[in-house]
Amino acid sequence: MTLPDRLSNDERSPFYDAEVLERGVGILFNGKERTDVSEYCVSEGWIRVPAGNSKDRFGQPMTVKLKGEVKPFVPE
Repeated sequence: MTLPDRLSNDERSPFYDAEVLERGVGILFNGKERTDVSEYCVSEGWIRVPAGNSKDRFGQPMTVKLKGEVKPFVPE
């Protein structure tokens, strides 16, 4: 299975793909596995993770963009 270059777990995003998310996706960010990633882009080299318990005005978690080496994988 080929994972997409960009994927989001937010249903409102154009990069949301329920089929891929159901199978499961793991993320290696700078060589370490991350379990809190809400969106990633391999070609641009960034991930989005929640910023604590902060919420925006719509009740969605505030996120922080971290830049580095992103490698998605399918966990076994």
